[in-house]
Parts: sequence; structure tokens; C-alpha cells
Amino acid sequence: MQTTEELQDNMTQQINAVEDQVCMHLIESGRLKKSDLKRAETFRDQNGGDLITLLVRLGLVSERDVAEAESSLLELPLMSTADLPDEAPDIGNLSLRYLKQNLLLPVSADDTEMVVVMANPRDKFALKALAMASGKQIRPQVGVASEIENGIEKLYGGGRSAMGQIIDTLEEGADELEDVEHLRDLASEAPVIRLVNLILQRAVEARASDIHIEPFENRLKVRYRIDGVLQEVEAPPARSTAAVISRVKIMARLNIAERRLPQDGRIMHRVQGKELDLRVSTVPTSHGESVVMRILDRESIVLDFDSLGFDEDLQKDFVKNLEMPHGIILVTGPTGSGKTTTLYTALSQINTPERKIITVEDPVEYQLEGINQIQAQSSIGLDFAHALRAIVRQDPDVIMIGEMRDLETARIAIQSALTGHLVLSTIHTNDAAGGITRMLDMGVEDYLLTSTVNAILAQRLVRTLGEGQREAVELLPEVAAEMGFGAFLQQDSYTVYRPVPTEENPTGYHGRTSILELLQMSDSIRRLVMQQATSGAIHDMAVQEGMRTMYQDGLIKCLKGVTTLEEVLRVTQET
Repeated sequence: MQTTEELQDNMTQQINAVEDQVCMHLIESGRLKKSDLKRAETFRDQNGGDLITLLVRLGLVSERDVAEAESSLLELPLMSTADLPDEAPDIGNLSLRYLKQNLLLPVSADDTEMVVVMANPRDKFALKALAMASGKQIRPQVGVASEIENGIEKLYGGGRSAMGQIIDTLEEGADELEDVEHLRDLASEAPVIRLVNLILQRAVEARASDIHIEPFENRLKVRYRIDGVLQEVEAPPARSTAAVISRVKIMARLNIAERRLPQDGRIMHRVQGKELDLRVSTVPTSHGESVVMRILDRESIVLDFDSLGFDEDLQKDFVKNLEMPHGIILVTGPTGSGKTTTLYTALSQINTPERKIITVEDPVEYQLEGINQIQAQSSIGLDFAHALRAIVRQDPDVIMIGEMRDLETARIAIQSALTGHLVLSTIHTNDAAGGITRMLDMGVEDYLLTSTVNAILAQRLVRTLGEGQREAVELLPEVAAEMGFGAFLQQDSYTVYRPVPTEENPTGYHGRTSILELLQMSDSIRRLVMQQATSGAIHDMAVQEGMRTMYQDGLIKCLKGVTTLEEVLRVTQET
């Protein structure tokens, strides 16, 4: 018969074996790097603790990644928040404190059995303790730690959220504009750090691209931009405004004493195993500083034309222009329409050892292997024009300019194109034809424009329908005619799709794709440019020559079930 020590040794060996399997599963699925695992093992050897828990605490993997791996390996169900019961089951005299400390959430119980959701289903000691205390057989399930915490609070506590629990520990009067040192101390205290970390963590979980923290007279508002649309979320109380904003400014290495001028900074932060690069902007408002953080998730960027919404014909035409030895290709659209991602994808397409590619950007959003990227800094005189003059002397084959902002930049770009370089850039206009008239308005000579510009790509981003969250709708003939389907696609009937919201995804949308139009310079369009024709006339000529408009591209994606008519109408209009 085994002694107690031998039983514990055997149990520890079993736990370590499962730990190793979970780690291998995470590595094989690309959720964990081997180098990060070694870091966590070194930390565990020095300080003790559970390896999987350490991986999550160090931000090397997300709680959900671990939960999914354990659910798969241990063949246990994975709990969803939708599965929580409306009322708490009878747990007898089980200690609520023990449940909270060990992240154990009983969700159902009868006379002989209790179903318990565990953040660490490998914890055999907790299972045995629960069985002994309750006198029932324990049937474990796997859950995400943060969801278990919220579940315990909902079923057995006061119903407060994770943010509500943190707020209870905040110091009163934290919103007063006191001296800088006191503000710095407040921003460095654990509750405020946890608050800001929770805001960032929830933004990542919600797939947000931007975080807006906005102070008002009696409240602090937090909004996430998810799939291009702002959504208000749970926010800290107004009394924490100064401390929360100061914490963000400290993380971004900004001057927390300066509240009268706009400031820009960056935060490198690890959330749920992801390396995040946050671009931070602050501006003074009537009730404090408004903060916007753009989340640049380097791991999620996909430099692939198919994923960006290019169909086969458009991709073929665009790549043909990219392969030209010289000239200018412009990508146009409003802020946040995916222009930079399209340019990065174009650069990765032509990035070969035979080509030297240099970019000048403000800011450099993503690091691209094998490409020389220059960060513009107007504060020291390194603007686009100055950087471009230096770039030309570096013997590049391809130059990418973040944005055509002024005549000087445009002229240097044109001179570069005339001297045998391929130049890629962005410009802010409503459609592809507007890019030509915008350059003319800047003061660029028409004969230089016609001899250098090869193509102009206009784009917008529309939300895409979630997997399995759509239903077909057949349009009435008069509606289809009014929407303009018959102008480019003759069919007896037209079937589009609409979103089907669920509790987990209330909008029914998941992700975004581009709708595009590509204007290629032809002799007839060059003649119109020389005649100083309007953008409308240039657009009409391009359509006559076969250009598919953004609106038409959107309608085709509606018929394929990629997006909805409402989304296409939200970002563009019939032309």
C-alpha cells in the first residue's frame, strides 16, 4: 500500500505530465513560443508555482488559449458564459473564499453529483477537497479564469463585474487634480494598474482596433472601435479619471504634468500572449484629457490580397501595375480604411533580394522583413520631403511614402518616378478619380501627372458576416433595380444576406474586408486630365473602359454573402 508521500509524488508526476502536454499543444498550435516557455520554466524553478498559471500571468498565452488546450487534452467540456445558470445551485457549507481563491465555480448540483467549472482542471488536490467537503462526486469542466471570477460574483456574490471589484479598492478622491507626484503615485498603485490592464485585455478580447477614453463632467466614458464601429463598454468611475489617464500616459512615456497640449506616444504591452503595439494620442478637452489608443496587433496582420478582399481580376490588374519598373501607384480612402495594410501587402508582394525598398512613414505601423523603414519626425525637421531627398540618394528601386500631404512631397515623388523608381503612396479622397484632381489641386502639373501615375486604388472597409450568422433574403425586383444590380449583373433574382445576432456576437458581424475600385491610366483618361476635366468625367470614362466601382464591388460581395447591403451603403454610395 502506498504512503501519503508516494501518493502525492504520483499525483505531482501526473500533473506535470499534463502540464507538458498542454505546453506542447500550445506550441504546436502557434499560441506559445519555445523561448517564452523556457522563460516561464526558469521563473518557476526560481520562484515555484504552477507553470501554466505562470504562462498566463506573464502574458505569454491567453487564458482562453489555455482553457481550450486543457479542454481538448483532458476531454472535458469548455464552459461558455451563456451556459451559466440563472440561479446558484445549493453548495451547502462550501467556503466562498475557497472557491474564489482556487477559481472553482459550481454550476449545478444534485444529491450525488456536483458540476464544477475550474480554471485549473489539473488541480487534483482541489477536486479531492471539494469532494470531501461536499460529500458528492465532482464532475469537472474547464473555464476561462476571468469568466469564472465573474460567474462566482454573479451567482454567489453581489453581481459585480471584475471592474467593479477593482473599483471597490480605489482610493477616494482620485480624480482631483493634485500635484504631479501624488498623481504619479496614484497611477502606480495596484488598483489603477489593474483597471488599465483590464481595459486593454477586454479590448483585445473584443477584437477592438481602437480604445477611446473620454472624460466628461460627471462620468468617464470608454469606447472600443470593433470592426470599424464604436461601442460603449463598462468604464471606471469619474473619480478615477485623472489616475487612469495618468497611468496610460506613464505607460506611453508622456509628460503627465502637461495637460494643456496634445501629446503622442507608444506603448509596447503584452496582453494574453500577444505583443501589442499601442499608438497613443492625448488631446486636452473641457473636462480633462481625451485618450485614443490605436491597437497594432502585429500577429494578426495578414499581408495577403485574397484576405483583403481582392478578387482574381482586380488582383491581377493591381499586381501588373506593381510589376512596372517605374511610375506612381496611389491608394486612396479616408482614415482607417486599410490603405496602409494594402500598401504593406503590395510591398511584401514585390519584396525580393533584387529590389531595394525604402519607406518613409508617420508612424511606422508594422516592421517588414527586408525593407528599410524610416520614421518621419517633424519635430526635428525630418518630414516626408526631407526624408525623400535623402532616400533618392540611397539607390532604391521602390519608394513608399506614407501620405502625399503637400506639393513638395508630391513633386519629389514625381521626380523619383521620372528617374526610374516605383513610388507607392496614399492620398485622402473619396474615390479613385478624385486622386487625380486632388494632385492637380495641390499644384502638380497635368503633364507630369499623366506621365507618372500608373494606377489609383480606392477602398473602404465593410464588416463581414460571422461564420454561420447569416440568413438569405431575396430582393424584390424593384428594390434590386433601385440598388443598381441590373447595371452590371443581369439575373432573374438577387439573393443577399443579413446578419443573425447571437448572445456571444450581438451584431452578427465578425471582421472586415475591403470594397475596391482600381482606376488604371489610359490614353483617354490622360487626355481628360490634360483638358482639366472634373473627377466625375474621369470616373465616367474609367467606368466606360471597364472599371468596377467600389459600390458595385460591394454589391457583388453582398450576393456572395460576404457582407450586407446596409454595410455597403454605410461606407459608399451608388454612382
